[in-house]
Amino acid sequence: MAMIEFKNVSKSFGEGDSKTEVLKDISLSVEEGEFLVLLGFSGTGKTTLINLMAGLEHPTKGEVLCKGQPITGPGPERGVIFQSYSLMPWLTVNGNVSLAVDTMFPGLSKAERAEKVDHYVKMVGLGHATTRRPAELSGGMRQRVNVARALAMNPEVLLLDEPLSALDALTRANLADEIEGIWQTDKKTCVLITNDVDEAIILADRIVALNPDGTLGAEFRVSLPRPRDRMEMNHNETFKTLRAEVTKYLMDVGIEAKVEGTRILPDVTPIHGTADPELPSAVADAQKGMIEDRFLDFSQLHKVYPTPKGPLTVVEDFDLKINRGEFISLIGHSGCGKSTVLTMAAGLNDISKGAIKLDGRHVEGADPERAVVFQSPNLFPWLTAKENVAIGVDKVYPRASQAERQDVVEYYLERVGLADSMDKGAADLSNGMKQRVGIARAFALSPKLLLLDEPFGMLDSLTRWELQEVLMEVWSRTKVTAICVTHDVDEAILLADRVVMMTNGPQATIGKIVDVDLPRPRTRKALLEHPDYYAYRQDVLDFLEEYEHGAKPKPKAKPSAIAAE
Repeated sequence: MAMIEFKNVSKSFGEGDSKTEVLKDISLSVEEGEFLVLLGFSGTGKTTLINLMAGLEHPTKGEVLCKGQPITGPGPERGVIFQSYSLMPWLTVNGNVSLAVDTMFPGLSKAERAEKVDHYVKMVGLGHATTRRPAELSGGMRQRVNVARALAMNPEVLLLDEPLSALDALTRANLADEIEGIWQTDKKTCVLITNDVDEAIILADRIVALNPDGTLGAEFRVSLPRPRDRMEMNHNETFKTLRAEVTKYLMDVGIEAKVEGTRILPDVTPIHGTADPELPSAVADAQKGMIEDRFLDFSQLHKVYPTPKGPLTVVEDFDLKINRGEFISLIGHSGCGKSTVLTMAAGLNDISKGAIKLDGRHVEGADPERAVVFQSPNLFPWLTAKENVAIGVDKVYPRASQAERQDVVEYYLERVGLADSMDKGAADLSNGMKQRVGIARAFALSPKLLLLDEPFGMLDSLTRWELQEVLMEVWSRTKVTAICVTHDVDEAILLADRVVMMTNGPQATIGKIVDVDLPRPRTRKALLEHPDYYAYRQDVLDFLEEYEHGAKPKPKAKPSAIAAE
C-alpha cells in the first residue's frame, strides 16, 4: 500500500474571473520508505502539493490519501519542516524540541522525555548548543532545530518544504547530507520539495518534475548507490548523465519564452560605449580611446578596518589584471572579502592601500562608468520598470533626444524579457522580474565596467538559470568588462573567461585562477555535455574543499605572482 496517494487531484484558489488553478489532475503514489523529491520552478504549485499531503489544504477535485485513508487535516504521522524556522524565540534549543516531545509523548516520565529531546538534538549536531535561544543561532542551526523538532514527533512521513533554500551553499550541502543520514537510519518516508537539481539527485530515490502549468512532468529514477558523496559525484558518469537529462527537461519546459529581439538600439553616443561591432557606429566610436590590455588593474589592493582590538585586514595583496571585454567570476566562502573587492572597484568603499585603475585612470568614488547589480536590485517601488531603468540614462546620453533615451531604456528591458511589463510598478514585480530590471538598468548605463554582487543569490535555482541565460545573452551583445561575485560553482564557470578563487578571510587574497576555455555563446545544456566542463568544476570544488575548514594560504604561495601571469 502507498504511504501517500493522490487520485486525480486538482487545486484552485479564488472564484469566477479571479480563479487560479494551481494543480491539475495530479495522480501520484509515494511508497513506504521512499525518498521522493518534487522539483520545479517557483509558482509551479510545489508548496500547495506538500500542503495537501500535510492536510493544511484540501483538494478542489480528487482525493489525497495517507495509508489508504483520506487526509482531512494535519496528523502526527506526518511531520512537516518548512522553509521558515517558526521557532519560539523565548525558548532554548532543548525547549523548542521539548514542545514536540511533550505534545506527542505525554505518558512518558520527565526523565524519559528529556532523554528523547537529547537524542534528537544530538542527531542534528546541536548537542553543544542546547541552552541557546534562536537569536543566538545561525540560519543553519535554526533549521537544524526545526528538523530535530519534526523528528522528535516520530512521524511516519517527513514532509520537507524547501527547508534548505534560505541557507548559504556550504550549510545547505552539509544539512542535506545530514537529512540523508537520518533518512538512512530511520528509513522514514520522505517527500522533499526543492528547486536544486544537485540536491534532488543526491537525496532522491525518485525525482518528479512539476510543470509550470501545474501538471506533473517527467519522472527520473535515481539508481546511484548510497551514501552519495558530492565530490565523487563529479566523476560519476551516471550522475552527469542524469544531471544533464533533468536540467534539459526543466529548461525546455520552464525557459521556453526567450527574450524578444525586435527593437533596435538607437544610434546615439553614450559617454561610455559598448564593444560590440554590430552596434551602431556612434557607439563604437565612443570607445576608440579605451585601452585593451590591463583595462582594469587591481594593484596590491588592501582593505583594513579599524576595530577596538586594532586594525583588521580583510583583503590583503589582491593583485589582478583584467583585459577589456573579459568576464571574471570571483568565488570563495562567505566572509572571504569578495564583495569588499567589488565595492572598492565600484568606488563605494575606500581603498586602504594599493590602487584600482580602470581604463588607465584611478577609481575614485562612484561613477556611472561602473554599473553595479546587487543581490537586491534596490528599485524605487513607486516607479515603473521603465522609470527605474531611465534613472541615470539622461546623464549617460547627454546628446540624445528624450525619445532616443526612451528607446535605449526599452531596448534593454526588452532584451531581459520584460517587453510586456515595462509599465508595471516595481512593487508589483516578482523577485526575478525585479532583478531583470536591475540588469537592464546596469546595461542601459553603457558602462565601462559591470559589477555583479551575487545578483541571483536571492532567487531559486531555476529562476537563477533563466536569468543567467538572460545575462549572457545581453553581455554577448555588449562584451562589457564584467566581474561577478558568486558562491555558485556552476554559475562561476558558466559566465566566466576566468574564475578567480579567494582564500578565507581575514587577510583574504587570490588563491588560484582558472582559465575557462569553453566555447561561447554558452548555454547550460551545452556546457553540461562538454567533455571539459566537469574538469573545470573539479578544479573549483577542490579549492573550495581545501578552504572549507578555514585553511590559510601557504606562506610561500604568492597569489600576486599567480595573478600576474
